[in-house]
Amino acid sequence: MYIINKETNRIEKIESTTFKQLGFRERENLQEWIANNPSCLNEDLLIIQKEFSGFNDTSERLDLLAIDKQGNLVIIENKLDDTGKDVTWQVIKYASYCATLNSSQIITIFGQYLAKTGSSENAEAILSEFLETEDFRERLNIGNSQRIMLIAGEFRKEVTSSVLWLLNYGLRVQCFKATPFKLQEQLLMNMEQIIPIKEAEDFVISMANKSREEVETQEQNKERHNVRLRFWQEYLKEINKVCTLYQNVSPSKDNWIGCGSGMSSVGYNSVVTRNYVRIELYINSGDKANNKAIFDALALKKDKIEEDFGGALTWERLDNNVTARIKFELTNVSVFNDEDWKKMIAFMIDAVPRFERAFKKRIQELNRK
Repeated sequence: MYIINKETNRIEKIESTTFKQLGFRERENLQEWIANNPSCLNEDLLIIQKEFSGFNDTSERLDLLAIDKQGNLVIIENKLDDTGKDVTWQVIKYASYCATLNSSQIITIFGQYLAKTGSSENAEAILSEFLETEDFRERLNIGNSQRIMLIAGEFRKEVTSSVLWLLNYGLRVQCFKATPFKLQEQLLMNMEQIIPIKEAEDFVISMANKSREEVETQEQNKERHNVRLRFWQEYLKEINKVCTLYQNVSPSKDNWIGCGSGMSSVGYNSVVTRNYVRIELYINSGDKANNKAIFDALALKKDKIEEDFGGALTWERLDNNVTARIKFELTNVSVFNDEDWKKMIAFMIDAVPRFERAFKKRIQELNRK
Protein backbone atom coordinates (compact mmCIF):
# COMPACT_ATOMS: atom_id res chain seq x y z
CA MET A 1 0.00 0.00 0.00
CA TYR A 2 1.27 3.45 -0.90
CA ILE A 3 0.40 6.99 0.12
CA ILE A 4 0.22 9.63 -2.62
CA ASN A 5 2.04 12.91 -2.07
CA LYS A 6 0.34 15.42 -4.36
CA GLU A 7 2.86 18.17 -3.66
CA THR A 8 5.90 16.12 -4.70
CA ASN A 9 4.02 13.95 -7.20
CA ARG A 10 5.49 10.87 -5.57
CA ILE A 11 4.22 7.82 -3.78
CA GLU A 12 5.56 6.58 -0.47
CA LYS A 13 5.23 2.99 0.64
CA ILE A 14 3.34 2.30 3.84
CA GLU A 15 5.00 -0.60 5.59
CA SER A 16 2.80 -3.50 6.57
CA THR A 17 2.93 -4.93 10.07
CA THR A 18 1.23 -7.77 11.91
CA PHE A 19 -1.74 -7.85 14.24
CA LYS A 20 0.43 -9.40 16.92
CA GLN A 21 2.99 -6.60 16.68
CA LEU A 22 0.18 -4.09 17.09
CA GLY A 23 -1.17 -5.95 20.10
CA PHE A 24 -4.45 -7.03 18.51
CA ARG A 25 -6.13 -10.35 19.24
CA GLU A 26 -8.17 -12.66 17.09
CA ARG A 27 -11.41 -12.84 19.07
CA GLU A 28 -11.46 -9.47 20.79
CA ASN A 29 -10.41 -7.46 17.74
CA LEU A 30 -10.46 -9.04 14.25
CA GLN A 31 -13.65 -10.96 14.93
CA GLU A 32 -15.38 -7.88 16.33
CA TRP A 33 -14.35 -5.74 13.38
CA ILE A 34 -15.87 -8.21 10.92
CA ALA A 35 -18.98 -8.80 13.03
CA ASN A 36 -19.72 -5.09 13.14
CA ASN A 37 -18.81 -4.39 9.52
CA PRO A 38 -19.24 -7.60 7.44
CA SER A 39 -19.26 -5.53 4.24
CA CYS A 40 -15.46 -5.61 4.50
CA LEU A 41 -15.86 -9.08 2.92
CA ASN A 42 -17.10 -7.45 -0.30
CA GLU A 43 -20.78 -8.33 0.00
CA ASP A 44 -23.90 -7.79 2.05
CA LEU A 45 -23.94 -10.31 4.91
CA LEU A 46 -26.09 -10.60 8.01
CA ILE A 47 -24.20 -11.85 11.08
CA ILE A 48 -26.50 -14.17 13.04
CA GLN A 49 -24.14 -15.55 15.71
CA LYS A 50 -20.66 -15.25 17.21
CA GLU A 51 -18.71 -18.10 18.77
CA PHE A 52 -21.46 -20.49 17.73
CA SER A 53 -21.27 -23.83 19.53
CA GLY A 54 -24.75 -25.21 19.02
CA PHE A 55 -23.61 -28.51 17.50
CA ASN A 56 -24.64 -31.90 18.79
CA ASP A 57 -22.01 -34.10 20.47
CA THR A 58 -19.17 -31.59 20.11
CA SER A 59 -17.93 -28.54 22.00
CA GLU A 60 -16.37 -26.96 18.91
CA ARG A 61 -17.35 -23.40 18.05
CA LEU A 62 -17.07 -21.39 14.88
CA ASP A 63 -16.08 -17.73 14.92
CA LEU A 64 -18.92 -16.09 12.99
CA LEU A 65 -22.07 -17.42 11.36
CA ALA A 66 -23.75 -15.28 8.72
CA ILE A 67 -26.42 -15.39 6.01
CA ASP A 68 -25.97 -14.06 2.49
CA LYS A 69 -28.62 -12.44 0.32
CA GLN A 70 -29.63 -15.81 -1.15
CA GLY A 71 -30.30 -17.34 2.27
CA ASN A 72 -27.13 -19.44 2.36
CA LEU A 73 -25.30 -19.93 5.63
CA VAL A 74 -21.78 -18.47 5.61
CA ILE A 75 -19.20 -19.93 7.98
CA ILE A 76 -16.54 -17.29 8.76
CA GLU A 77 -13.32 -18.39 10.40
CA ASN A 78 -10.71 -15.85 11.54
CA LYS A 79 -7.04 -16.58 12.04
CA LEU A 80 -4.99 -13.58 13.07
CA ASP A 81 -1.56 -13.57 11.37
CA ASP A 82 -1.34 -17.24 10.27
CA THR A 83 -3.98 -19.74 9.25
CA GLY A 84 -2.18 -22.73 10.74
CA LYS A 85 -2.22 -25.95 8.76
CA ASP A 86 -5.54 -27.49 9.86
CA VAL A 87 -8.01 -24.64 9.30
CA THR A 88 -9.44 -26.16 6.09
CA TRP A 89 -10.44 -29.36 7.86
CA GLN A 90 -11.79 -27.28 10.73
CA VAL A 91 -14.17 -25.20 8.60
CA ILE A 92 -15.30 -28.21 6.56
CA LYS A 93 -16.45 -29.76 9.84
CA TYR A 94 -18.28 -26.56 10.76
CA ALA A 95 -19.98 -26.44 7.35
CA SER A 96 -21.11 -30.05 7.72
CA TYR A 97 -22.55 -29.28 11.16
CA CYS A 98 -24.38 -26.23 9.83
CA ALA A 99 -25.81 -28.18 6.89
CA THR A 100 -28.27 -29.81 9.31
CA LEU A 101 -29.76 -26.55 10.60
CA ASN A 102 -33.37 -25.92 9.59
CA SER A 103 -35.08 -22.55 9.31
CA SER A 104 -36.57 -22.65 12.82
CA GLN A 105 -33.18 -23.40 14.35
CA ILE A 106 -31.58 -20.57 12.37
CA ILE A 107 -34.22 -18.10 13.59
CA THR A 108 -33.64 -19.24 17.18
CA ILE A 109 -29.86 -18.89 16.81
CA PHE A 110 -30.26 -15.37 15.44
CA GLY A 111 -32.71 -14.46 18.20
CA GLN A 112 -30.21 -15.58 20.82
CA TYR A 113 -27.52 -13.46 19.16
CA LEU A 114 -29.75 -10.39 19.17
CA ALA A 115 -30.56 -10.90 22.85
CA LYS A 116 -26.86 -11.39 23.67
CA THR A 117 -25.98 -8.12 21.95
CA GLY A 118 -28.71 -6.25 23.81
CA SER A 119 -31.00 -5.78 20.81
CA SER A 120 -34.78 -5.92 21.22
CA GLU A 121 -35.39 -6.39 17.47
CA ASN A 122 -37.29 -9.41 16.14
CA ALA A 123 -35.16 -12.02 14.38
CA GLU A 124 -37.85 -12.98 11.87
CA ALA A 125 -38.52 -9.38 10.92
CA ILE A 126 -34.84 -8.70 10.29
CA LEU A 127 -34.43 -11.87 8.23
CA SER A 128 -37.52 -11.05 6.18
CA GLU A 129 -36.23 -7.56 5.48
CA PHE A 130 -32.68 -8.73 4.72
CA LEU A 131 -33.81 -11.45 2.30
CA GLU A 132 -36.51 -9.15 0.90
CA THR A 133 -39.32 -11.69 1.13
CA GLU A 134 -41.96 -12.73 3.64
CA ASP A 135 -41.36 -16.35 2.65
CA PHE A 136 -37.74 -16.18 3.80
CA ARG A 137 -37.97 -19.57 5.56
CA GLU A 138 -38.12 -21.28 2.19
CA ARG A 139 -34.73 -19.79 1.26
CA LEU A 140 -32.77 -20.51 4.43
CA ASN A 141 -29.94 -23.05 4.19
CA ILE A 142 -31.30 -25.04 1.24
CA GLY A 143 -29.45 -28.28 0.47
CA ASN A 144 -25.65 -28.17 0.44
CA SER A 145 -25.51 -24.42 -0.14
CA GLN A 146 -23.23 -23.58 2.81
CA ARG A 147 -20.32 -21.24 2.13
CA ILE A 148 -16.97 -20.79 3.82
CA MET A 149 -14.89 -17.65 4.32
CA LEU A 150 -11.36 -17.78 5.74
CA ILE A 151 -9.67 -14.61 6.97
CA ALA A 152 -6.00 -14.46 7.96
CA GLY A 153 -2.86 -12.40 7.65
CA GLU A 154 -1.03 -15.25 5.88
CA PHE A 155 -2.24 -18.44 4.24
CA ARG A 156 -0.08 -21.52 4.38
CA LYS A 157 0.49 -23.57 1.24
CA GLU A 158 -1.37 -26.52 2.80
CA VAL A 159 -4.44 -24.31 3.10
CA THR A 160 -4.37 -22.62 -0.31
CA SER A 161 -3.78 -25.89 -2.17
CA SER A 162 -6.62 -27.66 -0.37
CA VAL A 163 -8.97 -24.68 -0.93
CA LEU A 164 -8.20 -24.64 -4.66
CA TRP A 165 -8.87 -28.39 -4.79
CA LEU A 166 -12.18 -27.98 -2.96
CA LEU A 167 -13.26 -25.27 -5.38
CA ASN A 168 -13.03 -27.80 -8.20
CA TYR A 169 -15.65 -29.89 -6.43
CA GLY A 170 -18.12 -27.06 -6.04
CA LEU A 171 -17.50 -26.18 -2.39
CA ARG A 172 -17.83 -22.41 -2.10
CA VAL A 173 -14.71 -21.26 -0.27
CA GLN A 174 -13.18 -17.78 -0.22
CA CYS A 175 -9.89 -16.69 1.32
CA PHE A 176 -9.36 -13.11 2.48
CA LYS A 177 -5.94 -11.74 3.38
CA ALA A 178 -6.19 -9.18 6.19
CA THR A 179 -3.10 -6.96 6.30
CA PRO A 180 -2.61 -4.20 8.90
CA PHE A 181 -0.61 -1.08 8.11
CA LYS A 182 0.77 1.64 10.35
CA LEU A 183 1.16 5.23 9.19
CA GLN A 184 2.59 7.26 12.04
CA GLU A 185 -0.16 7.00 14.67
CA GLN A 186 -2.85 5.93 12.22
CA LEU A 187 -3.64 2.23 11.73
CA LEU A 188 -5.06 0.89 8.47
CA MET A 189 -6.23 -2.53 7.33
CA ASN A 190 -6.57 -3.94 3.83
CA MET A 191 -8.99 -6.85 3.30
CA GLU A 192 -8.20 -8.56 -0.02
CA GLN A 193 -9.95 -11.60 -1.49
CA ILE A 194 -7.12 -13.79 -2.78
CA ILE A 195 -8.96 -17.07 -3.54
CA PRO A 196 -10.64 -16.97 -5.89
CA ILE A 197 -9.31 -13.63 -7.17
CA LYS A 198 -12.31 -11.32 -7.10
CA GLU A 199 -12.02 -10.24 -10.73
CA ALA A 200 -11.89 -13.89 -11.86
CA GLU A 201 -14.38 -15.30 -9.38
CA ASP A 202 -17.17 -15.95 -11.88
CA PHE A 203 -14.72 -17.64 -14.25
CA VAL A 204 -13.26 -19.83 -11.47
CA ILE A 205 -16.75 -20.88 -10.36
CA SER A 206 -17.83 -21.69 -13.92
CA MET A 207 -14.68 -23.73 -14.48
CA ALA A 208 -15.25 -25.55 -11.19
CA ASN A 209 -18.82 -26.33 -12.24
CA LYS A 210 -17.54 -27.61 -15.58
CA SER A 211 -14.95 -29.81 -13.87
CA ARG A 212 -17.57 -31.17 -11.51
CA GLU A 213 -19.91 -31.95 -14.40
CA GLU A 214 -17.09 -33.75 -16.19
CA VAL A 215 -16.37 -35.85 -13.10
CA GLU A 216 -20.07 -36.64 -12.74
CA THR A 217 -20.20 -37.62 -16.40
CA GLN A 218 -17.21 -39.90 -15.92
CA GLU A 219 -18.90 -41.56 -12.96
CA GLN A 220 -22.13 -41.97 -14.91
CA ASN A 221 -20.23 -43.47 -17.84
CA LYS A 222 -18.46 -45.85 -15.50
CA GLU A 223 -21.78 -46.97 -14.05
CA ARG A 224 -23.28 -47.40 -17.53
CA HIS A 225 -20.28 -49.48 -18.56
CA ASN A 226 -20.71 -51.71 -15.50
CA VAL A 227 -24.42 -52.18 -16.20
CA ARG A 228 -23.87 -53.11 -19.85
CA LEU A 229 -21.03 -55.48 -18.95
CA ARG A 230 -23.28 -57.33 -16.52
CA PHE A 231 -26.10 -57.46 -19.07
CA TRP A 232 -23.89 -58.93 -21.80
CA GLN A 233 -22.53 -61.51 -19.38
CA GLU A 234 -26.07 -62.63 -18.66
CA TYR A 235 -27.09 -62.51 -22.31
CA LEU A 236 -24.11 -64.50 -23.60
CA LYS A 237 -24.64 -67.16 -20.97
CA GLU A 238 -28.21 -67.67 -22.26
CA ILE A 239 -27.73 -67.17 -26.02
CA ASN A 240 -24.89 -69.70 -26.14
CA LYS A 241 -27.32 -72.36 -24.98
CA VAL A 242 -29.44 -72.03 -28.14
CA CYS A 243 -26.96 -71.10 -30.92
CA THR A 244 -23.25 -70.95 -31.66
CA LEU A 245 -23.23 -67.47 -33.18
CA TYR A 246 -21.73 -65.68 -30.14
CA GLN A 247 -19.63 -68.48 -28.64
CA ASN A 248 -16.33 -66.68 -29.29
CA VAL A 249 -17.61 -63.24 -28.22
CA SER A 250 -16.70 -61.63 -24.88
CA PRO A 251 -18.91 -59.32 -22.79
CA SER A 252 -18.47 -55.62 -23.59
CA LYS A 253 -18.91 -52.28 -21.85
CA ASP A 254 -20.36 -50.91 -25.10
CA ASN A 255 -24.01 -50.93 -26.03
CA TRP A 256 -23.47 -53.58 -28.70
CA ILE A 257 -21.69 -56.86 -29.31
CA GLY A 258 -21.14 -58.34 -32.74
CA CYS A 259 -19.92 -61.37 -34.63
CA GLY A 260 -19.16 -62.27 -38.23
CA SER A 261 -21.60 -63.62 -40.76
CA GLY A 262 -19.05 -65.39 -42.94
CA MET A 263 -18.92 -62.44 -45.34
CA SER A 264 -16.40 -59.65 -44.96
CA SER A 265 -17.97 -56.36 -43.89
CA VAL A 266 -21.31 -57.96 -42.97
CA GLY A 267 -21.93 -58.82 -39.32
CA TYR A 268 -24.59 -59.70 -36.79
CA ASN A 269 -25.02 -57.21 -33.93
CA SER A 270 -27.02 -57.30 -30.72
CA VAL A 271 -27.74 -53.77 -29.48
CA VAL A 272 -29.18 -52.46 -26.19
CA THR A 273 -30.00 -48.89 -25.13
CA ARG A 274 -32.19 -47.16 -22.57
CA ASN A 275 -35.04 -47.22 -25.14
CA TYR A 276 -34.85 -50.49 -27.07
CA VAL A 277 -33.17 -53.81 -27.77
CA ARG A 278 -32.52 -54.98 -31.30
CA ILE A 279 -30.70 -57.48 -33.47
CA GLU A 280 -29.37 -56.40 -36.83
CA LEU A 281 -27.43 -57.33 -39.90
CA TYR A 282 -24.96 -54.47 -40.24
CA ILE A 283 -23.31 -53.82 -43.61
CA ASN A 284 -20.14 -51.74 -43.46
CA SER A 285 -17.31 -52.34 -45.90
CA GLY A 286 -16.21 -48.73 -45.90
CA ASP A 287 -17.37 -48.47 -49.51
CA LYS A 288 -20.80 -46.90 -49.83
CA ALA A 289 -21.56 -48.30 -53.28
CA ASN A 290 -20.55 -51.80 -52.21
CA ASN A 291 -22.66 -51.60 -49.08
CA LYS A 292 -25.75 -50.50 -51.03
CA ALA A 293 -25.17 -53.28 -53.59
CA ILE A 294 -25.11 -55.92 -50.84
CA PHE A 295 -28.23 -54.42 -49.26
CA ASP A 296 -30.06 -54.31 -52.61
CA ALA A 297 -29.15 -57.92 -53.39
CA LEU A 298 -30.59 -59.01 -50.04
CA ALA A 299 -33.64 -56.78 -50.49
CA LEU A 300 -34.50 -58.71 -53.69
CA LYS A 301 -35.02 -61.72 -51.41
CA LYS A 302 -36.94 -59.69 -48.80
CA ASP A 303 -40.18 -61.68 -48.90
CA LYS A 304 -38.43 -65.04 -48.66
CA ILE A 305 -36.08 -63.85 -45.91
CA GLU A 306 -38.97 -62.53 -43.80
CA GLU A 307 -40.90 -65.76 -44.45
CA ASP A 308 -37.94 -67.80 -43.20
CA PHE A 309 -37.50 -65.48 -40.24
CA GLY A 310 -41.19 -65.65 -39.35
CA GLY A 311 -41.98 -61.94 -39.25
CA ALA A 312 -41.44 -58.50 -40.76
CA LEU A 313 -38.03 -56.86 -40.53
CA THR A 314 -37.03 -53.20 -40.82
CA TRP A 315 -34.94 -52.57 -43.94
CA GLU A 316 -32.79 -49.44 -43.70
CA ARG A 317 -30.78 -48.68 -46.84
CA LEU A 318 -29.59 -45.43 -45.18
CA ASP A 319 -29.00 -43.63 -48.47
CA ASN A 320 -27.30 -40.68 -46.75
CA ASN A 321 -24.89 -42.93 -44.88
CA VAL A 322 -22.07 -45.20 -45.94
CA THR A 323 -23.54 -48.17 -44.09
CA ALA A 324 -26.80 -50.11 -44.39
CA ARG A 325 -28.81 -52.16 -41.89
CA ILE A 326 -31.60 -54.71 -41.55
CA LYS A 327 -33.01 -54.97 -38.06
CA PHE A 328 -35.59 -56.45 -35.72
CA GLU A 329 -36.37 -54.35 -32.66
CA LEU A 330 -38.27 -54.30 -29.38
CA THR A 331 -38.98 -50.86 -27.90
CA ASN A 332 -40.02 -49.54 -24.47
CA VAL A 333 -37.33 -51.50 -22.64
CA SER A 334 -34.07 -50.27 -21.09
CA VAL A 335 -30.80 -51.99 -20.30
CA PHE A 336 -30.57 -49.70 -17.27
CA ASN A 337 -33.72 -51.21 -15.78
CA ASP A 338 -32.92 -54.65 -14.35
CA GLU A 339 -36.58 -55.56 -14.46
CA ASP A 340 -36.47 -55.38 -18.30
CA TRP A 341 -33.50 -57.72 -18.68
CA LYS A 342 -35.48 -60.96 -18.68
CA LYS A 343 -37.79 -59.64 -21.41
CA MET A 344 -34.89 -58.31 -23.49
CA ILE A 345 -32.86 -61.50 -23.29
CA ALA A 346 -35.92 -63.62 -24.09
CA PHE A 347 -36.56 -61.43 -27.15
CA MET A 348 -33.04 -61.95 -28.48
CA ILE A 349 -32.84 -65.66 -27.65
CA ASP A 350 -36.01 -66.17 -29.67
CA ALA A 351 -35.04 -63.91 -32.57
CA VAL A 352 -31.28 -64.41 -33.04
CA PRO A 353 -31.36 -68.07 -34.21
CA ARG A 354 -34.23 -67.34 -36.62
CA PHE A 355 -32.47 -64.20 -37.86
CA GLU A 356 -29.25 -66.09 -38.58
CA ARG A 357 -31.07 -68.92 -40.39
CA ALA A 358 -33.00 -66.44 -42.55
CA PHE A 359 -29.81 -64.71 -43.79
CA LYS A 360 -27.22 -67.48 -43.72
CA LYS A 361 -28.03 -69.03 -47.12
CA ARG A 362 -28.37 -65.63 -48.86
CA ILE A 363 -25.06 -64.39 -47.46
CA GLN A 364 -23.35 -67.54 -48.62
CA GLU A 365 -24.76 -67.02 -52.12
CA LEU A 366 -23.49 -63.42 -52.18
CA ASN A 367 -20.10 -64.55 -50.96
CA ARG A 368 -19.73 -66.98 -53.84
CA LYS A 369 -20.46 -64.19 -56.30
